[in-house]
Amino acid sequence: MPSFTQAILFLAVLAAVAAPSRAITCSDVMKDLRPCINYLKSGSGTPPSPCCAGASSLAASATGTADKQAACTCIKNAAKSITIKPELAKALPGNCGISMPFQISPNVDCSKIS
Repeated sequence: MPSFTQAILFLAVLAAVAAPSRAITCSDVMKDLRPCINYLKSGSGTPPSPCCAGASSLAASATGTADKQAACTCIKNAAKSITIKPELAKALPGNCGISMPFQISPNVDCSKIS
């Protein structure tokens, strides 16, 4: 499911631009991204503000390499059960006004995120 993988990669990237804080958990990641699920599955246009707020919160909650990799892994695992529109996942960072340090790709290796 490359499209869901792209969403997962997006979340991992958000974690990569985060400020220091406590260790991130899968529960944190899913809580932050839950408002994006319906949009990524069947939305169009601008993402709902709770989705962008959650994506921003995720970006602010990761602290370092371990947190970014953990967020990426959580998203990849969750993606196995959800089918999303890849074009929406790819456009989400820009549509939410978030800068991404690398392109969202289904081929991301979470262990190489630093």
